[in-house]
Amino acid sequence: MFQTYDHDPGTPIAERQAWMALLARAPVRLLDEALADHQATPQWLRQPETGLMMVQGRAGGTGERFNLGEITVTRCALRLNSLHLNAPVGVAYVLGRNHRQAQLAAMADALLQDPTQRDTLAVSLLAPLRQHLQHMQAQRHQRAQTTKVDFMTVAREAAGPQDEDAE
Repeated sequence: MFQTYDHDPGTPIAERQAWMALLARAPVRLLDEALADHQATPQWLRQPETGLMMVQGRAGGTGERFNLGEITVTRCALRLNSLHLNAPVGVAYVLGRNHRQAQLAAMADALLQDPTQRDTLAVSLLAPLRQHLQHMQAQRHQRAQTTKVDFMTVAREAAGPQDEDAE
């Protein structure tokens, strides 16, 4: 949950959660392209650092929690305009060890909290990210469909013409 000190009160929390989820999964190439004009020197509140997080699961999605395993995560926090103490704080957590991806995601988070830049970045950054992630999900789904087995067809094929003559 976001704390009151790390987001602008004018930004709805659900909206920020949605764009941070997109930024956490965004490829570095797309972040670099969209933020090329916004390469400001950040004031680091927490430099990018890599660590481990425990992933928990639930049996059947509703049962008791259990520890599934650990994943590598990189996190950082920054403020883009160090002259103003009220400047928005950008925060990012990304899977893996890519410090550049975490930095760019945190920069995008800070920029998206600025109402004057939010609409522009929604078009130039968030919309292409959504489209890219939907395309990647469709590709994964398509690859998974190639391994789908229709067990009724397999059962019918196993009981071929030789089995009918035996009766």
